[in-house]
Amino acid sequence: MKVIGVRFRTAGKIYYFAPLEFEIKRNDNVIVETARGIEFGTVVLPPKEVEDAKVVQPLKPVLRLATEKDVEQEAANRKKEKEAFRICLEKIKKHDLDMKLIDAEYTFDNNKVLFYFTADGRIDFRELVKDLAAVFKTRIELRQIGVRDETKIVGGIGICGRPLCCHTYLSEFAPVSIKMAKEQNLSLNPTKISGVCGRLMCCLNNEENIYEELNRKLPNVGDHVTTEDGLKGDVHSVNILRQLVKVLVEVNDEKELREYKVEQLRFKRRHKNRKDHTSSEELKELKELEKLEKKEKKEQLSGLDE
Repeated sequence: MKVIGVRFRTAGKIYYFAPLEFEIKRNDNVIVETARGIEFGTVVLPPKEVEDAKVVQPLKPVLRLATEKDVEQEAANRKKEKEAFRICLEKIKKHDLDMKLIDAEYTFDNNKVLFYFTADGRIDFRELVKDLAAVFKTRIELRQIGVRDETKIVGGIGICGRPLCCHTYLSEFAPVSIKMAKEQNLSLNPTKISGVCGRLMCCLNNEENIYEELNRKLPNVGDHVTTEDGLKGDVHSVNILRQLVKVLVEVNDEKELREYKVEQLRFKRRHKNRKDHTSSEELKELKELEKLEKKEKKEQLSGLDE
């Protein structure tokens, strides 16, 4: 099936559409019909063939290539969103609701205004929706999002000094766990492995596969090994990327620290459970982070239309 990939937001999810007979190139702007109505999007994947199973049916067609008038309307919508954001903030304050407004978004045809917000629990915003509908004279949707999605929308600078991955190119969040930090021999201090959003950093997932492969070849710290020169000792530390192992061996009744390549050692292959020196407080914080991650994944986005 021939499709094109379209994005509606910066680093947003890519959706497939049928290009029909239009000559469409990467970075072209197109007008398409979605579940939310008529939308203005940017082509990020030029026409290509994909398996039918990868396409969500029914595959909707491109309505037209965006004209200069469409581009002007899209720019006008972006300006209107700033005013809508300001008005919604005032209404939230008026109704004294415990929620944090993150963003406002108009659909291209102005058929709906979406407001994204975060809150600690469920919010009864029915009166707020009625108030907003009276002001904007169109359909209103309030959508509760998690802290990861908030950071993706707002953006910022990561601990690495670069713009956040989720705001620049990461279209979907990959599952991240404490096990990944352990596998990469990182500090398990929550403040060092958490991102701007307060959750475990997405980049922990980037090199996980190669670290898993390299770690399978190495012994654990504390494991008993035999060296190629016949010495026996316990593993003091490992260098995962260089595949080097420091071993505390006994030479002439004295302890000596020597470094070996992993190929120069004989030992039983590592167990799945790695030893670490995480304090009870850090472990408690890390478990709390994981609980929050799981809770946010289970929560469905709540919305109310009028």
